[in-house]
Amino acid sequence: MQFTRRTKKVALGSNPELYGHCLQLYGQPPLESVSLVQFETFAVERLKLLKSVENLGVSYVKMSDDYQKKLSTELCSLNFPHRTSRLSYDCKRRKDHISHFILRLAYCQTEDLRRWFIQQEMDLFRYRFSILSAKYKTEFLHRNNLKYDTISIEEKKTLKDELINSSYGISGATIAEQEFYRVPFQDALDLVRLRKVFLQVGYAYIPHQDIVTIVLNDFRTRLSKALALTARSLPAVQSDERLQPLLNHLSHAYVGQDYSFQKNIGKVSLEQIDPLSTTSFPLCMRQLHKALREQHHLRHGGRMQYGLFLKGVGLTLEQALQFWRAEFVKGKVDSEKFDKAYAYSIRHMFGKEGKRTDYTPYSCMKVILSNPPSQGDYHGCPFRHSDPELLKQKLQSYKISPGGLVQILDLVKGMHYQLACQKYFELTHSVEDAGFSLNHPNQYFTESQKLLGGGKEVKKEVEPPQRGQEIAGSNAQSAPTQSPKVQALDKMGDLESFFLDE
Repeated sequence: MQFTRRTKKVALGSNPELYGHCLQLYGQPPLESVSLVQFETFAVERLKLLKSVENLGVSYVKMSDDYQKKLSTELCSLNFPHRTSRLSYDCKRRKDHISHFILRLAYCQTEDLRRWFIQQEMDLFRYRFSILSAKYKTEFLHRNNLKYDTISIEEKKTLKDELINSSYGISGATIAEQEFYRVPFQDALDLVRLRKVFLQVGYAYIPHQDIVTIVLNDFRTRLSKALALTARSLPAVQSDERLQPLLNHLSHAYVGQDYSFQKNIGKVSLEQIDPLSTTSFPLCMRQLHKALREQHHLRHGGRMQYGLFLKGVGLTLEQALQFWRAEFVKGKVDSEKFDKAYAYSIRHMFGKEGKRTDYTPYSCMKVILSNPPSQGDYHGCPFRHSDPELLKQKLQSYKISPGGLVQILDLVKGMHYQLACQKYFELTHSVEDAGFSLNHPNQYFTESQKLLGGGKEVKKEVEPPQRGQEIAGSNAQSAPTQSPKVQALDKMGDLESFFLDE
């Protein structure tokens, strides 16, 4: 794939072999040129789609009516293909193809990332394959050399009793309408193990609704091998200075609202922080606040995470300096040392020193995936980084019900850390459904304040000026020399150097 500064127009129908079907196994990488802006936009929008797939998979029974309805809505809103009509779909299919390969580059780097990517892509593939008609499923199989042919009407009549007895949900009244595939039994071992198919002379007879199991196994195997190969080739791609920062951070990119604007500037007083920490702070920030109050100090990882969160909540620079100074001088840091070692970094965080950049509070993905805490640290995500038993004790101390505790720990065990935090929100706010997908600690605070305030958000006192730093892909109509996301990430790295302990 080539990358250019200018957007390349692609003629519809220019690649009938590659985009002749609405679904593919992504065996052939894209060979055309794309602009850096389009590269970034495609990546962010597919990441949004996969995040939605993950959230829906935990919130609903997979492939239930509600699950399919909501996933269909997401595919439409993000302009990805999921129906069989060819009309005006080549652009969507091209986007689907290119965006998949971009995220391969970002998610091949570690075992955890590969596992997450494979699972979400499989769930997305399962849905898209399942809604195809029998005709398009057969066409898909043939296009991808999965030559599993349907059996003839005569053979179906001959094996009628065996097929009814071995296949779930099929009766004598419905078998005439049901398609069966004849597949080598070694390709259907999962179904054979579950005794869900009829076996004869080395072949498994698979009903129409179960062929997705065979195709999914093939898709998983291909994708797993492809990610391993991509990981080996990654150093060559990362040598491109245009892509390296984006790929390194895309795996934990935040694609929601930007909380660096101080919408509620000055609306939170220092006296409110203690009660707010117990009612409206996510667990990660509640943990940091408690540690700061008890030990009168936080190491640089904790100061970064908590300081930017408080800035996003609405503390002014003067309030922040007063807050941190008052707490640190209770410990081993006197006022003179605080002014020399810590005050500059706080002013820098507020854009009053150095490059005078407005820095962004950490998203959930950044908290979860970057800078894991070590001994003596309190930053990070408690659902990701805490020992399960210690997490359980902490939640019990916060009066989480036994049933809720089980739900949270099950989500943690399944590595759904943001969903575990969302469940914590629901339990601590006594609501059945939070009504949002949690992606940011400041989003947690904002939604909590809306709920506790009867649906009213804190009024704005100052309307902030428009900042140059935007969410990735939001200004895709112009092609900057460096993407806003990459600029923001570079600036954040510069900020971290000011927070290091002596």
